[in-house]
Amino acid sequence: MTAPALSLAHVRRVFGGVVALADLSLDIAAGEIVALVGDNGAGKSTLVKIIAGVLPPSGGRILLDGTEATMTSPADAQARGIQVVHQDLALADSQPVYMNLFLGRELTKGPLRRLDRRRMIAETERLVQALDVRIPSARAAIRDLSGGQRQGVAIARATHWASRVVLMDEPTAALGVAERERVERIIAGLRARSLAVLLISHSLDQVFRLADRICVLRRGVQIGVRRAAETTPNEIVGMITGAA
Repeated sequence: MTAPALSLAHVRRVFGGVVALADLSLDIAAGEIVALVGDNGAGKSTLVKIIAGVLPPSGGRILLDGTEATMTSPADAQARGIQVVHQDLALADSQPVYMNLFLGRELTKGPLRRLDRRRMIAETERLVQALDVRIPSARAAIRDLSGGQRQGVAIARATHWASRVVLMDEPTAALGVAERERVERIIAGLRARSLAVLLISHSLDQVFRLADRICVLRRGVQIGVRRAAETTPNEIVGMITGAA
């Protein structure tokens, strides 16, 4: 049996005397989308920071493809195939799309290590076409793109460099209906790229459209995990609020 792309075993995080995350266990398989839901302060961002190497866990284990891994920094997590799509996107507005895709990982050529712009543009165009990210050109400046196009670029960058896991923090929160639908199609298409996706979203409609399973947190405690096809929005709301 194939090991999950990402396994969290009894992960916890304590800040002083405050338990931000208590004993969370969750597996995400390659090609699976798992939604992480809960009110503000539930521990969602803390978990993402732990997986992304921003915060060390106070206890528990993280396994990648069945092998225990310790992420000591974001760079360490990235080197292990983990990428994050932040709510603020973390894009350089004045730079073109292709430079954002290779930000910090620019391709060079020749003994003087000059930027290989032609290769970066070609790779960017192949990727955005494969993901159906509709932008005017790989040379277009980020500031000239719509919100949905920028989000598509951020997802394209993450999937280009991720070999195992993509973490998404409210990927469509600031988008209109049409752009949200396009970005959701891009996210759904990540299953075919065999990536494990952890999706944070406050929209239960979106969660039920995209997720295979739903993990509910309340005040740092893992309330439960449900298969999306076997639960209802009412049950999930009850788990989030404590009414269930």
